Amino acid sequence: MNIVGPRIYNLFPTLAGPVRDWAGHLPRIQGMGFDWIFLNPIHQPGFSGSLYAIKDPYRLHPQLRGDAPESDDDLLRGFIAEARRHGQSVMMDLVINHTARDALLVDQHPDWYTRGPDGDLHSPGAVDPTNTNHVTVWGDLASLDYDRADARAGLVAYWTDYLRHYVGLGVTGFRCDAAYQVPAEVWKSLIDAARSWNPEIKFFAETLGCTVEQVRELCGAGFDFLFNSAKWWDFKADWLLDQYEAFRWIAPSVAFPESHDTDRLAAEVGSQDAVRLAAQLKMHYLFAASFSTGIMMPVGFEYGFTRKLDVVNTHPGDWEQPKLDLTGFIGAVNAMKAATPALNVEGPQRRVTSPHSAVLGLVRQVDGAALDQPDGCAILLLNPDENRPHVLDVGPVLAATGGGFEAFEDVTPEAEPLPMEPGTPLTLRPLELRVFRARQARAHPVELHDVEERGWMDSIAAGRMTIENVSPELDGGRFAVKRAVGDVMEVCADIFTDGTFVLAASVMYKADGDEAWSEAPMRLLDNDRWTGHVPLTRNARYTYSIEAWRDVWESWRADFKKKVDVGMTVDLELVEGRRFVEQALELNHGDGRAALAAVIERMQALAGREAIDYALSDEPRRIMARYGERQYKSRYVRELEVYVDRTAGAYSAWFEIFPRSASPDPSRPGTFDDVVGMLPMVRDMGFDVLYFPPIHPIGRAFRKGRNNTLNPGPDDPGVPYAIGGEEGGHDAIDPMIGDFDSFRRLVREAKRHGIEIALDFAVQCSPDHPWVKEHPHWFYWRPDGTIRYAENPPKKYQDIVNVSFYRQSYPDLWYALRDVVLMWCREGVRIFRVDNPHTKPFPFWEWMIREVQDRYPDALFLAEAFTRPKLMKRLAKVGFTQSYSYFTWRTTKPELTEYLTELTQGESREYMRPNFFANTPDILPPILTHGGRPAHMMRAVLAATLAGVYGLYGPYLLCEAEAYPGKEEYNHSEKYEVRHWNWDQPGNIRDYVTTINRIRRENPALHQFTNLRFYNAFDDNILLYGKMTAAKDNVILIAVNLDPYNGHGGTIEVPLWELGLPDGAHVQVEDLFSGHRFTWIGKFQHVWLDPHRNPAAIWRIVPPGV
Repeated sequence: MNIVGPRIYNLFPTLAGPVRDWAGHLPRIQGMGFDWIFLNPIHQPGFSGSLYAIKDPYRLHPQLRGDAPESDDDLLRGFIAEARRHGQSVMMDLVINHTARDALLVDQHPDWYTRGPDGDLHSPGAVDPTNTNHVTVWGDLASLDYDRADARAGLVAYWTDYLRHYVGLGVTGFRCDAAYQVPAEVWKSLIDAARSWNPEIKFFAETLGCTVEQVRELCGAGFDFLFNSAKWWDFKADWLLDQYEAFRWIAPSVAFPESHDTDRLAAEVGSQDAVRLAAQLKMHYLFAASFSTGIMMPVGFEYGFTRKLDVVNTHPGDWEQPKLDLTGFIGAVNAMKAATPALNVEGPQRRVTSPHSAVLGLVRQVDGAALDQPDGCAILLLNPDENRPHVLDVGPVLAATGGGFEAFEDVTPEAEPLPMEPGTPLTLRPLELRVFRARQARAHPVELHDVEERGWMDSIAAGRMTIENVSPELDGGRFAVKRAVGDVMEVCADIFTDGTFVLAASVMYKADGDEAWSEAPMRLLDNDRWTGHVPLTRNARYTYSIEAWRDVWESWRADFKKKVDVGMTVDLELVEGRRFVEQALELNHGDGRAALAAVIERMQALAGREAIDYALSDEPRRIMARYGERQYKSRYVRELEVYVDRTAGAYSAWFEIFPRSASPDPSRPGTFDDVVGMLPMVRDMGFDVLYFPPIHPIGRAFRKGRNNTLNPGPDDPGVPYAIGGEEGGHDAIDPMIGDFDSFRRLVREAKRHGIEIALDFAVQCSPDHPWVKEHPHWFYWRPDGTIRYAENPPKKYQDIVNVSFYRQSYPDLWYALRDVVLMWCREGVRIFRVDNPHTKPFPFWEWMIREVQDRYPDALFLAEAFTRPKLMKRLAKVGFTQSYSYFTWRTTKPELTEYLTELTQGESREYMRPNFFANTPDILPPILTHGGRPAHMMRAVLAATLAGVYGLYGPYLLCEAEAYPGKEEYNHSEKYEVRHWNWDQPGNIRDYVTTINRIRRENPALHQFTNLRFYNAFDDNILLYGKMTAAKDNVILIAVNLDPYNGHGGTIEVPLWELGLPDGAHVQVEDLFSGHRFTWIGKFQHVWLDPHRNPAAIWRIVPPGV
């Protein structure tokens, strides 16, 4: 059952008049789709007359009571019952931080109030944050004293009775005025009491104007909702998104376009221009409704009222003549909101357009939606510019959703739907806001079809069109190329034929599960080279090919035009052209018949110059391009494949830990529950993948001790890669770290924090593995009857035995290993780091990965294969999503430049995605051992900004770099013992890594890999490189000092030419580490980088006009 956020209509009491008149508003409120009615204070006020200066909370305001014969309670009870019949719950304002200065309570309990040094009642006030000398004091109010225990106890009892009274009348919600002014413990007592009478009662905390810290203090009080500050956002600054992220962990929030405390939006905008007013009001209401879980709107907004609601002076006579009527639009927005699950929960929400983009793009997702939420995502696209339309490339926006959803549907109320398709620019009119809703992609069963055999002559004759030199095509179509959701794949080919025909061609493509082919038209570039673009919208395997044909109409038209241009008689040619249309009509049995018939009729009816002009016009050209005969149609000899991964396949940040080392208590090993406690830290650092080495039972035979010794102590836990013991094998969990219940709990909590769990899939066993006894023929045995253990000379792994993939093991072992991976997929895992895949048969990996991804298209596989280049590339070809790389050992400027140029510009860019791990439990490169903290900072920046996917093994954050003597490995490695880490120890680089991940997240150019380019820095120790989006609206330039010991600097060359700018141009620049903004003049600039302060600089360049 979907959760629906509150849609609140603020019926301001004194504007609505006496209570008996309120029911007249209910049909209109119901028609707009509101399910709550919020009443500001309705009680008898004090001497000031202010609604919020309450004198007697049990009596109605005289203006609201009117001359009705019923009692106050009966009036209110009757209205609540009538509202319920209209589908609305009633919420009252709960004001308990003060009363009127002349309240009855002052006489009844004078000791419950705060008093000044002179014993007089204290009046609350507020300091203007922009001018601390300006203090507002509300002299008609008296502050209640919750600091003294005796007063607090009495007040809690008093307000509990008050709540009991109004809950008894049918009130089911309370807006808690200035909630941060009352201790959380008081609120908790009152809320708990109210829920003991009615578990469904809701409490809304009014927290406007206070700090996040003050809101956090209310965290345990039990509030259902908070009010946020969306009304004041400029749609650019980061503060509202920061507030949203902070609030959502406390309670869902409610937004509003205006309130009783603010000026009317119509007054701010100006009501003289009704069209402009409607556009502003619609945009702000739709944004407020789409940004947060809840929406609140005050009475009169729907009619463009301009008079500010006044808590003292507003009365029924202030009801205005409507300036417009938005009731239908508001009803449509509320219905859309209720039907879009992602808009009704406070899940992750982030900006997915560049910070300087003219269009604001936000993605909202239900927690965990990337894997298992059927209605998990919504996209908001807003052009806040009142004067100009703006265009957006939606490909990067789709990629930012994670790629786990079906095609997005435009659900914007009262608007013609727009398509969201990569490669199709989306234009937003001034003040236009669009809302798109998606559904999660589903795996489709794959059906294989035999190709019907044809005779030699038929096959030759059918290929009149030559289609060759197709790109991308990997190894003659043997393997699929790789892309990610949101990409637009360019397909090129040489296409030609005999004669002088005019040709046409299309890329034919379809995703697994699709029955019909889609077409992407191709166009001629030059020299018979054609190109087309395929939008990739789903996480799936796509098949594509190319068709080309003679375009009979264009061929005829070209010759016809030449004859017309030289004045030849063309009567017969006109008849010939009409016959081509008639032939098309004979062949067409679908929706083109009417259009073709209309062309024929026109051509028959016209004569002379009119007939010529019509034959050359766009109308028959357009209709024949769509419905004309595709003569001599030929298809490329191969059907090629592209595997489209979800976004995490191409862009993610990995963090590796050993769960057994996660305990905060040094006296015991860690567990999955301890890892749950680490999730906020991992999340806050900006990592979205948390990877574990094997979590399975560890064998005891030949168990290794600390530092890989052969004499373990009784408490040594063993190496996680020695998989299998009496507790089970690859489908079991080491009981030291948890069980399946705790693992599922961890996976669930990780999703809630926006983190995926990645597991190690190591195809190796300990001698104690159950398979050794159950399937001895799966293993290698020596002539003396002993089992052969693993070796990689000079290394020996006596605690590990390898399986045999062929001989008597085939195919049972293959099925068993596949089923292990499928079992973990069913447990919610979709990312697998595969240990040493280059030592196992490549055909096995190709088969197994295909078997898994056919069932779970979102499954990702990382190949941990530090081996020869061709082997690493082959593993990527057979299906591995990502690959470890040689980055770990590339440390100089020439090495990095050459290696990264090969990866990003060579053929491997089509299929190989490197995951730049800066360290691993097995690898401690010398640069880290000797370079200390500066080296750790420098290599982290390189890994995170050069690649779209990178990773850090936990101790990296602490600059842990003690090497085992004589080896590039950690001393006291976690592989052999339980370690306990103090993540806050002095010298750590957690904040630095957090900043890097934030910069990655906020800049779409850094989400890509193949857009990397290197530039000139005239110092051999300074590496200068950059990335930019295709639209060039996000341009990032990075300089890194590769020397961890000494400062370096010099002249750098800013690539102004790539932005179409002259060498002396002015560009605005933002330092993304410091936040400072400045101007660069000219392409030559100077940089100095001290590795002991910050070895890197990351700049965001804003070209003129962006």
